[in-house]
Amino acid sequence: QVQLRESGGGLVQAGGSLRLSCAASPAPGRSFTEYAIAWFRQATGKGREFVAAISTSRRETLFTDSAKERFDIARDNAKNTVYLQMNSLKPEDTAVYYCATGTVANCATSSYNYWGQGTQVTVSS
Repeated sequence: QVQLRESGGGLVQAGGSLRLSCAASPAPGRSFTEYAIAWFRQATGKGREFVAAISTSRRETLFTDSAKERFDIARDNAKNTVYLQMNSLKPEDTAVYYCATGTVANCATSSYNYWGQGTQVTVSS
């Protein structure tokens, strides 16, 4: 079973930046490089929505339209960690952010098998 731990959330003013980290402990006998990693978020009273994903090879990244020009996703396979760099944050980015693992990078929640506990991001206006 894969274990994921998010960190880096917090309170930031609109226009500011945060970098979220997702540290993974692969299943026994498996390598971190086998996992595609995605970030989702869930605002209070809303469903979980896709934010960004990165493939196993690091060659493919996907972003939701609202994140495309402001966020970046990267992975450090030596550290078993994926990062979500969020710039020009807006109040509507306020949510709990979750990372998740799957075999293919896409935007479907159902494609991801393991999820972290989430980290709160709050953007004040």
